[in-house]
Amino acid sequence: MRAALFDRYGPPDVLYVGTVPRPVPSPGEVLVRVHATSVNGGELAGRAGRVRLVTGLAQRGWPKRMGLDFAGEVVALGAGTSGPKVGDRVWGVLGRTFGSDAEYLAVRPRRLSLAPKGLDLVEAAALPVGMTAITALRDKARLRPGERLLVRGGSGGVGVVAVQLGRALGAHVTALAGARNLGLVRDLGADEAHDYATTAPADLEPFDVILDTVGTEHPAYRRLLTPSGRMVAIAFDLSRPAASLGYLAASAVHGRRRVRAFSGNPDHRLLADLARYVEDGAIRPVVDTVFPLDDLAGAHRALEAGGVRGKFVVRIA
Repeated sequence: MRAALFDRYGPPDVLYVGTVPRPVPSPGEVLVRVHATSVNGGELAGRAGRVRLVTGLAQRGWPKRMGLDFAGEVVALGAGTSGPKVGDRVWGVLGRTFGSDAEYLAVRPRRLSLAPKGLDLVEAAALPVGMTAITALRDKARLRPGERLLVRGGSGGVGVVAVQLGRALGAHVTALAGARNLGLVRDLGADEAHDYATTAPADLEPFDVILDTVGTEHPAYRRLLTPSGRMVAIAFDLSRPAASLGYLAASAVHGRRRVRAFSGNPDHRLLADLARYVEDGAIRPVVDTVFPLDDLAGAHRALEAGGVRGKFVVRIA
């Protein structure tokens, strides 16, 4: 089968499409024919080798694989596998490993769930990252109706879901995004939208909850929290990782305005929750551009360039 590979750490051009054996599902596994995936920030850092000391890449040896999430169709079941059925439309996330940028994928059922009804699988591939928003806002911050929420990176892959989820949870939503994307985040439900390039933290009012998807200026934004405020950070500063991670760790245990950080390890229950939000009309996918698998390098370059509106999706099937 065809799969995205790379033989060394480096820029997007290290990526290529090669041939690897089609997986055979082991007992308790599901074989999925992948229709589409999306490009995530962690993949950029992993491909470039920037976070080897922090997260590394799960696979050993070369070539290494790419791809974290997926949407597709179940085509076979390993012995003793329960839950999914052949022919089911599913979506999922591999967890802390890569390999979904391929025509077929063998995966445990806990890593997938039924894709939302009525949603094209290419569009669906833009949404599994939304589980991060659910974990951050609903489970970690416990966002309540009427609270003020700030989403940094409101037009990114997690941000577009967080804006919609914040509105669904009854919050007053403020989003920071690039100037050309302010209309988008307002359309998604933001009550206020500000250009991050011209809006400093000091220009903003206090917030009960801050979701940070950017990873910089954590102390400045933490000072915007109300006395009972909560900040959830899902990114750190890659230009100074040790200092950034050290600050997040210290602020999680010291002071009143604590910062919560987490490394996502999602499962089928969160995926099912996300599917319900989509089917209820509370969350919709935002697809910037669909790239073919043969141009995965182009998708990586586009995400590195910034200014994404939602997600870059990679069509596999």
